[in-house]
Amino acid sequence: MLLEFFTEENLIRLFKEFRSFGPLFAIGLPMIEAFLPFLPLIVFIVVNVNSFGLWLGFLLTWFGSSLGSILVFFIIRRLGQQRFFHFLNRHKTVKKLMTWMEKKGFSPLFLLLCFPFTPSAAVNVVAGLSKISIWQYSLAVISGKFVMVFIVSFIGYDFHALITQPIRLFIAGLVIFLLWFVGKKVEKRLNISIIDQNDDSI
Repeated sequence: MLLEFFTEENLIRLFKEFRSFGPLFAIGLPMIEAFLPFLPLIVFIVVNVNSFGLWLGFLLTWFGSSLGSILVFFIIRRLGQQRFFHFLNRHKTVKKLMTWMEKKGFSPLFLLLCFPFTPSAAVNVVAGLSKISIWQYSLAVISGKFVMVFIVSFIGYDFHALITQPIRLFIAGLVIFLLWFVGKKVEKRLNISIIDQNDDSI
């Protein structure tokens, strides 16, 4: 029953209806995802590129996702000293991550944000609590999101072909799995670096 929905006619109608909401809606959904990380960013990317075309859909999603992440950073940076956030500031793991971000800066943050399965909401919050430069973090978000959103946009463009051509669906699934796998390896590597750094400081 679900597969019957993914006909060319149904998909074209769905994407046309979405496009009728306009570009502000396409920007707003990935921006809101930065505040509500349980929302499916990958779905928003796929719908945007199929509704507005690969390049415009990519740019709208990239702008919205980057803007949302930077707004979360600014809000946490502004409110980070409030009583509500004191338990986070005192949390041992959070303190390690904050110190690590302040010392390592742009490069590892850029790498983390390149992968679609990185918990970017947690990264935004910890960065906001840290003393990392606003411009340094903004640059990491803008460039990392550029890579991540473009990769997913390229894979998800022409969604109907993904459904009707099994080989393309297999390749897309394989690429997504590799992104997840490499992302987890990078996360693990960075976690080891944080632990080693903490041990050296003792």
